[in-house]
Amino acid sequence: MRAQDVARKPGGFADIDWSLPWFAQFAARGVRWQQAALTSYAALLAEMNADAQQSCQSTGRGQRLAFIAQDDLPEGSAYEAHIAATGCVPTRHNLHDFFNASVWFAFPRIKAALNTRQSTAIDALGVGPTRGGVRDALTLFDENALLFACADPALSNALRGFDWSTLLVANRAAWGARCEVRCFGHALLEKLISPYKACTGHTWIVDVPPEYFSWPTAARDAWLDEAVSSALLSTQKLTSRLFAPLPVLGIPGWWPENEALSFYDDPAVFRAGRRVR
Repeated sequence: MRAQDVARKPGGFADIDWSLPWFAQFAARGVRWQQAALTSYAALLAEMNADAQQSCQSTGRGQRLAFIAQDDLPEGSAYEAHIAATGCVPTRHNLHDFFNASVWFAFPRIKAALNTRQSTAIDALGVGPTRGGVRDALTLFDENALLFACADPALSNALRGFDWSTLLVANRAAWGARCEVRCFGHALLEKLISPYKACTGHTWIVDVPPEYFSWPTAARDAWLDEAVSSALLSTQKLTSRLFAPLPVLGIPGWWPENEALSFYDDPAVFRAGRRVR
């Protein structure tokens, strides 16, 4: 089967709806990449590399960002180590890697920080049968993270405490004024091609100043990129417990069905969590 036909199968590139809030942040570049992906694998890589050359972005060890075909990854090379050493990101002709590349442009400092930590761990410990706690946490961030920007500690505490009533019902008006979310994890983005109620991201909570919410979107993204990348590089004890789960379709304004507050009366999705356990 030709690559173009694979891309047009259900769940492929043609199914990206750029109007959805989790994809909208990538739409300016993504629409163009989508058309290239539907043309051919080579066209997609060419489009990505044209943007990389123009942006002058770098990976974890300062190498110039570029995208290569997955088959060009040398046999036996660790993915993250190769990116750090060469700047070249092995990329397949699929949605998973399409969104991975998209995030490299949306949050380049965070992606570079993740690559720095991953490649440093590989240098120290090699590639074994298990990643270890730090690399597991880094992978969870890379694959499934939501960035929760918040200027109200009560809302951050509600998220950490699985207090869905406070976070998603009583304070719906706070979303966009005192808190907001950016979708970061590329595996999460892939899952959201076909959204389902239980689809859950792992939030990395970012304390932001109140004036953050008066800034243009680009300025907010740049601030998050700098703040989160610095935290990733300085936090020594990275563990999965630093993340708080958040069902994506429960975010106010992100899914029409949650306008009916009965949407949240589903303990299989909006769980009591650690407070009860």
